[in-house]
Amino acid sequence: MASYRYVAVGPDGVESRGALDVPSQMEAIRRVREMGLFPVQIKAPAIGGGSVARRHLGERSAIFSARPERARVKTTRLMVFTRQLATMLGAGMSLLRALRILEEQEESRPFKAVLREVGARVENGSSFSEALSGFPRVFNALYLNLVRAGETGGALEGTLAQLSGFLEKSQQLRGKIKAAMFYPCSVLAVAAGVLGILIVFVVPRFERVFDGLLEGRPLPAFTRFIFEVSNLMVHRLPLVVSTVAAVVFVLMIVSRTRAGAIWCDRAKLGVPVLGPLFRKAAISKFARTLGTLAGNGVPILQALTIVKETTGNLIVSQVVAGVHDGVKQGDPIAPVLRNSRVFPPMVAGMVDVGEQTGALPEMLMKVADTYDDEFDNAAKGLTSLLEPILIVILAIIVGSIVIAMFLPLITVVMNLDPSGSR
Repeated sequence: MASYRYVAVGPDGVESRGALDVPSQMEAIRRVREMGLFPVQIKAPAIGGGSVARRHLGERSAIFSARPERARVKTTRLMVFTRQLATMLGAGMSLLRALRILEEQEESRPFKAVLREVGARVENGSSFSEALSGFPRVFNALYLNLVRAGETGGALEGTLAQLSGFLEKSQQLRGKIKAAMFYPCSVLAVAAGVLGILIVFVVPRFERVFDGLLEGRPLPAFTRFIFEVSNLMVHRLPLVVSTVAAVVFVLMIVSRTRAGAIWCDRAKLGVPVLGPLFRKAAISKFARTLGTLAGNGVPILQALTIVKETTGNLIVSQVVAGVHDGVKQGDPIAPVLRNSRVFPPMVAGMVDVGEQTGALPEMLMKVADTYDDEFDNAAKGLTSLLEPILIVILAIIVGSIVIAMFLPLITVVMNLDPSGSR
């Protein structure tokens, strides 16, 4: 027996947490459902700290990695699978046959094992959502809820088509964020490389040249500063590298704590220039996720719980938690969004109109589309703005080093006697 920790939601939207002593994760999911709860997260037991566990850690890790339940699948593969399954079901093919065909053509071994197990469970009488629920690392709570809603409403094909569109939009948004961050990061990396070459290899040669050139006269202050930085980098390189590594390690440890993660997520939303991009991406993801869930018949409290778990930003998650508490007490969604500092008034206004007209899912999808477009325009503007700024910064850094190297030469020239004597 192992102790599996679970997070589940009841019919009234109240979140429950606890632990179950069961032999497998599937049994834990079954027990949670028997309690009348919907499982949001089932955590496998951690390997203990005893000597036997330590001795067999590598062996157990290898066993776990071979299990389909431990598999991880890229979003692109899941998106293609979902779209192909929707197409095959729309063509009149049975679910089991479609799963078998998709399993045969799947190239990823982990995902192939997952599809094989899902097909076996469907063949043994499980529903599609029940078969998927045994693989929480591949099919998250949002995926399972939409599939379950599609099965309940008899529209699994349409639900899968919507789900594949949602995954595609989410993947596009992640790709746009990476593309927007690539240019400034690449320019900064090139600038750091050029600066390192100048400081480590070029500047020390000038220092040796200037040793006897000024005949005892002091070097200009700016030149001395550059030489000191160069000496620090050349002669204290292990110390510099270890210091930087220690700072990065501490920041990584701090960011894994809840307080540190909250600080990092707040900094993401508030950082100049890039902050608006992260904010627009977070709003788009919130609106599209909630709109997709609500539009497919998932109860609003359960949908808000899933959005809170999948938002990817703890600041937005706190706002969604406030929305959940307000809705549970009978309050509308819009006031909580309006009072937060994350969502603009326009979003709260559109949500308010959607609640009053009974078209909340459609309004949320419009919000998501609007902020996708705004993100595209902001990313293009950011690239156009950062290009000259980063070039100027790089020119200033390199130019400062060049000036520092020429200052002693200017001093020598200015002290030359026109008659030829010093």
